[in-house]
Amino acid sequence: MRARPHRAVPATALAASFALLVAACTDSGSVPQTSDSVHTAEVSTPTPTQTVTAAPEAPESRLTAVKQAGELRICSTGDYPPFTEMSEDEEWKGIDVDMAKDLAATLEVEPVMVKTTWGELMDDFLSDCDVAVGGISMNPERAEQVYFSEKTLEDGKTPIARCEDVDKYRSIEDINQPGVRSIFPEGGTNEEFAREHYPDGELITHDNLTIFDALAAGEADVMTTDRAEVLYTDHEYDELCAVNPDEPFDYSVQGYMLPQGDDVFKHYVDQWLMVALEDGTYDGFAEPWVGEADLNPEG
Repeated sequence: MRARPHRAVPATALAASFALLVAACTDSGSVPQTSDSVHTAEVSTPTPTQTVTAAPEAPESRLTAVKQAGELRICSTGDYPPFTEMSEDEEWKGIDVDMAKDLAATLEVEPVMVKTTWGELMDDFLSDCDVAVGGISMNPERAEQVYFSEKTLEDGKTPIARCEDVDKYRSIEDINQPGVRSIFPEGGTNEEFAREHYPDGELITHDNLTIFDALAAGEADVMTTDRAEVLYTDHEYDELCAVNPDEPFDYSVQGYMLPQGDDVFKHYVDQWLMVALEDGTYDGFAEPWVGEADLNPEG
């Protein structure tokens, strides 16, 4: 098969095409645009008068502030053994007091105890303390204003009475009767529980440090408080006996109050607490107060 001969392109056509190409490239120095052209986004750069707003710095953690100050300020009521107790000569002791001092030692700072009351606990903590300890129950009202550490103790309200009267007060119904005298300190969850569950009984407020002396002396019939305090009191007073200590009326959890929103400090305290609860530190502080009793109710 014979190849077809190539047809020659006339010189005049080549010249015309070349002229058109030169004109297009030199026309005002522009590149011709067609519908198939690729468009690129324009990138603007700040002018000298424009400023770039920096992201706000995170607030300093209480962990840093405590280390810089060289002290850990610890709010506590000092009237709730076995967790917190302050003697007349201002000597502090108690399971949670010793735990807070251990936290300060871990931080390598000095512990500074700040005396408060149950009624002023929240205000004093928010204005003057880094941590609050001493048998403090977690509840929604407190959690609106503070963080809590991981739980230190599972607990629940249970009665204590003179040993000869134990069988009289085994239920809420037994205690919520006219003429039955329930005693409790002002402020805190013991008062809340009594006023809610014993409206038909006689309600008596009393100083918390001598409240069990009053109960033993017959100034009241029964007190409903946290199981751990009942076990301690049963251990300390021959006249008083725990009622149903392994069947509390409700369930609660104790922990330490921490600044709300400070995740760094909470994480540090939680890690320290987890170790202290597992390595015998907490149990060692508890043993002088409750002997071999298990502070956590049986599940």
